[in-house]
Amino acid sequence: MKLYAAPLQGFTEAPWRNLHQEVFGGIDAYYTPFVRIERGEFRNKDVREIASGNNTVSRLIPQLIASTPAELERLAGLFIENGYKEADVNMGCPFPLIAGKHKGAGILPYPAEVEALLRELVHYPELSFSVKMRLGWERADEWRVLLPLLNAAPLRQITLHPRIGKQQYKGEVDRESFAAFYSECAHPLVYNGDLLTVDDIRKVEEAYPRLEGVMLGRGLLANPALARAFADGTPLSSRELLDKVRVFHTRLLHYYEAHLQGEVQLLGKMKPYWEYLLPDADKKIKKAIKKATTMEKYLAAVSRL
Repeated sequence: MKLYAAPLQGFTEAPWRNLHQEVFGGIDAYYTPFVRIERGEFRNKDVREIASGNNTVSRLIPQLIASTPAELERLAGLFIENGYKEADVNMGCPFPLIAGKHKGAGILPYPAEVEALLRELVHYPELSFSVKMRLGWERADEWRVLLPLLNAAPLRQITLHPRIGKQQYKGEVDRESFAAFYSECAHPLVYNGDLLTVDDIRKVEEAYPRLEGVMLGRGLLANPALARAFADGTPLSSRELLDKVRVFHTRLLHYYEAHLQGEVQLLGKMKPYWEYLLPDADKKIKKAIKKATTMEKYLAAVSRL
C-alpha cells in the first residue's frame, strides 16, 4: 500500500517536503499545494513551488485547481513545460473563498462543470491525472452523480476524503459513505482523512483491502515519522522522535532564515507548524512557543520542549 503526503497550503511547501524526505522518509510521493490562476496569471509562489530546481524529493505530483477547461488547459501546460508526467486535480478544498468560485469541493454540486473538466483531460496525453475530492459540498451523497463521470475519465487514481466540504475538518469522517464509494469506484482509490497513528492506517488497510494507498495530512504534520513507522512496522521511541524533530526543525529554520526578511516573517512562518507538531508535548511549553514575540523567546521555548 502506497503512502502519500497530502498537500496543505502554507505547510507542505518545497522546503518542508525536501527535508521531510531526507530526515524521515517513508513517503512514496509528495503532492504540492494547489497551483491556481489568480487575476488571470499564475502566482509567482506557485511557479517557484513546482520548479525542478527547488524540489529534491524522488516523486513530486503537482496539484492544480480550476473551475473551467480553459483554466485547466493553462495549468496543465505549465506542468508539462516544467517536465511533469503526473498531475492531480483538486476537487476537495473546503475553504469558502475557493469553493464559492466553483473550485475545490465547491465544484462538486455542479456535475456539468465536473464533466467539462474531466473531458479536458484527454487533451494532455503527456500527463497522468488523478483527482483528490470529498463526498460533496453540502451533502454526503453528491458523489453518486459524479462517480459515473469519474469512472469514465482517464484517471490514474482518486483520493477521497470522506467529509463534505462544508464540514471543512470538523466532525467525524463518514466511513459508511467511503465504503459505498469504494465499492463502486472503477479506479484505484486512496483514503485520506484523520489518519493520526500507525493503528489508524492499519485499520483502514484492513477495512478496505483493495486500497491503492493512504494520504497523510495533519497526521504527518503532527508526527513526521508516521509514514516511516508504518512502513517499517516499528515506531520511533519518544527520544528518537524528538531528536529527529530537532534536526528537522533546525534545518527548516535555517532555510527560512536565509529566505525571509526579519523576525516577524520568520516567526510567522515557523510558529504555525506547532499547531500540529508534537500534539502530546508539554502544553505550557507549546503555548510559550505559539506566544513568542521574538526569536530569542521562540528558540528558548523550542529548546525547552
